Amino acid sequence: MDDAAFEVMQPRRRETCAIFASPHSGRDYPRDLIAASVLDSLAIRSSEDAFVDELFSAATVHGAPFLVARVPRAYVDFNRSASELDPALIRGVRPQPFNPRVSSGLGVIPRVVAGGRAIYAGKLPLGEAEDRIRRCWVPYHACVEALIRDSLARFGRAILIDCHSMPREALEGAGPGRPRPEVVLGDRFGLAASAAVSATVEAAFAAEGFRVARNAPFAGAYVAERYGRPARGVHVVQVEIDRSLYLDERRVVRRPGFAGVKARIARVVAAVCAYGRDAGRLAAE
Repeated sequence: MDDAAFEVMQPRRRETCAIFASPHSGRDYPRDLIAASVLDSLAIRSSEDAFVDELFSAATVHGAPFLVARVPRAYVDFNRSASELDPALIRGVRPQPFNPRVSSGLGVIPRVVAGGRAIYAGKLPLGEAEDRIRRCWVPYHACVEALIRDSLARFGRAILIDCHSMPREALEGAGPGRPRPEVVLGDRFGLAASAAVSATVEAAFAAEGFRVARNAPFAGAYVAERYGRPARGVHVVQVEIDRSLYLDERRVVRRPGFAGVKARIARVVAAVCAYGRDAGRLAAE
């Protein structure tokens, strides 16, 4: 395991089947990435889910483990399949059937950051991509699997909350006269989580005054697709928070209202963890 790639923060006592993860909040930029990139130190952070790990840090207080990326999404994307290699970026990769994420430059080794800005001037060797996957991606997902197994063994159920942020412009298509959602929950239209679990997460955010939508514009990506198996007791809900609520995206700094948003999300986390403590109720659903 590459210990710098991520960190698992454990509660003093495991009390809930809930698990929280923040795969895109990593901000420890490797020197080789900085040296190879054509972007400046701010532009390269534009696809980072900045400070999402702080927003959801109450997880361990309420008895849940919290898996937090340390390496950035621009280096390796934990919410992509290891097979999503981009031939436009990586030498020696053969073109594969159309994949919208890869074709847009957002494969497991991203070619671009937000706004389609290229990270590199040229291509990367296949060996470098494979090394990043081996050192970072593989152990991250081994950890996800271990946390899910632990929840199943202890509680008979697992609820993985995959925590993300979304840029304000991602919400432009809300429609005329319709308020833009502040939180988008993705359960792959019920394939990744039961209706009861998704409704519980939605109610927790709504109780804190957030405007919540489901599955549009984000229905859940690789983590939800790979691990969400409601029939087997494994539920995954992807959570996207509107960055404009707490972040100055241009400068990548916290807005003055950051503490208030964090406090509201801490209460959401508490509600989800409380629901996850009742494994008997989950088993009956």
